[in-house]
Amino acid sequence: MAKKQLNVRVDATTAEIARERAEQQGISMNQYIERLVQQDMGEAGRLFVDTAAQFMKEYETAFLAEFERGAELQDVRR
Repeated sequence: MAKKQLNVRVDATTAEIARERAEQQGISMNQYIERLVQQDMGEAGRLFVDTAAQFMKEYETAFLAEFERGAELQDVRR
């Protein structure tokens, strides 16, 4: 995948912490920042799945009733 260059400004403390964390993990600063963004994207995906699961749980009876009604209509057509 092609790489894009980003220029980011952070305060000195944040920059030093990022450098230290990258060094502790034995990776470059670029890899460290890329991993952080990917982790953040993963959290957004988990939030979506959790929200969808809650929605399904709340409306489960309505969905079941609709599917049962649909199955009954198909039986009548046969």
